[in-house]
Amino acid sequence: MKPRPCGCKGCRTCLVCETYYGADGLKNNKPLDKGKSYVYCPLCDKAWSGWDIDLYKQHPNHEGNSIEYPGVYIKLDFISKAEEDQLIKNIDEVPWDISQSGRRKQNFGPKTNFKKQKIVAGNFDGFPKFSKYLQDRFNDVDLLKGYEVIEQCSLEYDPNKGASIDPHIDDCWIWGERIVTVNILSDSVLTMTPFKGDKKKYNLLCAESYPPVVQTDGSINLEFTDEGPSMLEVCKPLEDNDVIIRIPMIRRSLLIIYGESRYHWEHAVLREDIKTRRVCLAYREFTPPYMNNGSHSVIGHEIRNKAKNFWDHRERYKNCLQDIANLNKLSI
Repeated sequence: MKPRPCGCKGCRTCLVCETYYGADGLKNNKPLDKGKSYVYCPLCDKAWSGWDIDLYKQHPNHEGNSIEYPGVYIKLDFISKAEEDQLIKNIDEVPWDISQSGRRKQNFGPKTNFKKQKIVAGNFDGFPKFSKYLQDRFNDVDLLKGYEVIEQCSLEYDPNKGASIDPHIDDCWIWGERIVTVNILSDSVLTMTPFKGDKKKYNLLCAESYPPVVQTDGSINLEFTDEGPSMLEVCKPLEDNDVIIRIPMIRRSLLIIYGESRYHWEHAVLREDIKTRRVCLAYREFTPPYMNNGSHSVIGHEIRNKAKNFWDHRERYKNCLQDIANLNKLSI
């Protein structure tokens, strides 16, 4: 299926293709029951009844009902305002590629085929040097002990294009347990809905053979063996999960989803939650088969070594920096 000129294809749409390419009738997302929603509070690690993410600012004087929602970690002010300003300046000096649902992306990682479960290094040779300090700072987060980045993706959400991302679970064959996001430019929301579909989707069946990285006490286990319970056995879904969880993605914060929220819930960014331009940097780690002593450790080792390289983006794109700047003025 060929993408439309805006980058969308199939049932995924943006304001551009809905307006100019007759794609408005292709959307099949059902409206969410906002009466079943809870807002996760990063200050008390509980979810409180409501829809508007500003509800977390009521802490510690929350009102209404609360529920436990495991598998979420948020570190506010992970970067400073000055760091954010420099980061977005550097990001915009790198070419953007159009993506689906009104997004643009910059992807740095190996080439993957999720259906065939094949991976090659391809042209991957590491990451822009300007982002290295973010990965270095991961070492200060206990939950990210031993985290080896093998993909870094910048994603732009533009309200003028109706940008969003449909509900999904990140592929479980290749991407490991801890999904990391650094949010910049504006606040937004990660909307979580329980997944009750076929485990073949998203390669969820693969997770049945992996041990959990994050233990129930919050400690990190990187000793991957075939003994003990699997990821899905440990991370059982909530008994009453007929709810919607709204996770604040606060400007300049770090978000990690793992365990329960990673494997039993689809996550989405709704169009209505993109008020102004938002950019995030999304990070992925390998699953156990691609780590030391895993069944695919050879290709895993090759890619992990390439991921240790950081290069000068201005040197790489020196012949097209002005063209990039002109394109960004048209897009932003």
